[in-house]
Amino acid sequence: MSLQVASAVSNSSLLQPGFSLLNFDGHVFFLGQKGWPKRSCPTGVFLLDIKQNELKMKPAFFSKDSCYLPPLRYPALCTLRGNAESDEYQYIIHGGKTPNNDLSDKIYVMSLVSKNSKKTTLQCVEKDLGGDVPEARYGHTINVVHSRGKSMSVIFGGRAYTPLAQRTTEKWNSVADCLPSVFLVDFEFGCCTSYVLPELQDGLAFHVSVARNDTIYILGGHSLQNNTRSPSLYKLKVDLPLGSPAVTCTILPGGISVSSAIVTQTGDSEFVLVGGYQSDNQKRLACNTIVLEDSKIEIVERASPDWTPDIKHCRMWFGCDMGKGSVLLGIPGANKQLISDANYFYILRCKGAEEDQEEELTAQISSQTSTEDPGDSTPFEDSEEFCFSAEANSFDVDDTDTYNEDDEEDESETGYWITCSASCNIDINTWVPFYSTELNKPAMILCSSGAGHWVHAQCMDLSESMLLRLSEANVKYFCNEHVDLNKGLQTPKKVVRLKKQPMKPLRKKTTMKLATPVKKSFLRRLFE
Repeated sequence: MSLQVASAVSNSSLLQPGFSLLNFDGHVFFLGQKGWPKRSCPTGVFLLDIKQNELKMKPAFFSKDSCYLPPLRYPALCTLRGNAESDEYQYIIHGGKTPNNDLSDKIYVMSLVSKNSKKTTLQCVEKDLGGDVPEARYGHTINVVHSRGKSMSVIFGGRAYTPLAQRTTEKWNSVADCLPSVFLVDFEFGCCTSYVLPELQDGLAFHVSVARNDTIYILGGHSLQNNTRSPSLYKLKVDLPLGSPAVTCTILPGGISVSSAIVTQTGDSEFVLVGGYQSDNQKRLACNTIVLEDSKIEIVERASPDWTPDIKHCRMWFGCDMGKGSVLLGIPGANKQLISDANYFYILRCKGAEEDQEEELTAQISSQTSTEDPGDSTPFEDSEEFCFSAEANSFDVDDTDTYNEDDEEDESETGYWITCSASCNIDINTWVPFYSTELNKPAMILCSSGAGHWVHAQCMDLSESMLLRLSEANVKYFCNEHVDLNKGLQTPKKVVRLKKQPMKPLRKKTTMKLATPVKKSFLRRLFE
């Protein structure tokens, strides 16, 4: 195993957590940017041009009969062949997150139509599903099994949002592990059938699965309910007779307690397991070789590459399978929150250069995204995904197909991603909707202090009802840092006094009483 440093690249705003890599005959394609596709590349799929360990990106082209493929993050991927011996294959893409943080339950099939030195054309077709359609999810796996001359795909694990009726403003995007059901999908008829097996008790997310012929092996994975990584090794065997399929599960010894590991195929029946996390606060630096032979599996530890000090001491790492026994690894820089493109990248080659030239990448390996959504995880559990992009001026000048984002909006410099207060924790790479009214931008409110400035409603601890009330009313709002200052500067409002009308005296008949008796003759003379 050899570890080589990849040349540094910048402008990482294009590639965000949760992307995937697809390998067509040595051509690596990128899928799954966090935002919607830009004007310069409306398809959202890029050719990752790697020459002499330099990374460049070029927009991909699709045939006219292709459907639209959203930039899904954290989907499940695997290769599909016409039969076990075929050299031609397609990629199956299932599930994942959209830029609006919705989850997809669709299945897409992507194939290579044509390629030359200047242009590569892909085709993407959406498959209609019927029957027991798996719920929308992410962080799961999909594999293809072959039995009795037939093929089917197997979907297992992952996470999904809680149902809309159970969501609250405080926990709008809370997630839960999917039920431990096994789904069989018939591509010819688009029919799905679910199976409940007693051996599978947890719907593990971010596990590893490898397949050969009619058998799938599942190891590792993280359970939210128990906050554990399964040490079990599950063997799923699928029989496809003329009648109903039969699915059986066996628990084997020798599993690995790991989540978010990366698996790459190095031979017809050999795989290499790299990376992942063995606990909430510890990376797994060991590597393993997985050998599948008929109905047996052998997992042995192999010599690890000479990890650099940066990799050993970094808080997290991330990466994805590039195909042909190569893995792209990345670590965030120390100032990642301040400098968006402060990442370092490595290419890990798990077999020699001679083997790399002679052998082709074979089918039936689950190549899912290797990490979990940062907003749904602990700081070490699946906390980051591979983020890199290419700088426009790093491409060849005469290469007209190269992506150029000079005319695109730099979302990292817009007001939505500001640091609104000392306690602000809104980050473009980790933000997820908090209010039901948010789509792909944080909700903000204007503070009327001085010339006015914008702050995030979530950082101001505003409830959703209060945010809606302030948005509908034409009133001034003062943020947490300026509300006391505003109160001190305000003068009491002038009170308008009510004018009171003078009261009219009441005319009453009165009787004068004298203290001493007086003669009437005296009174008569007094008034005369």
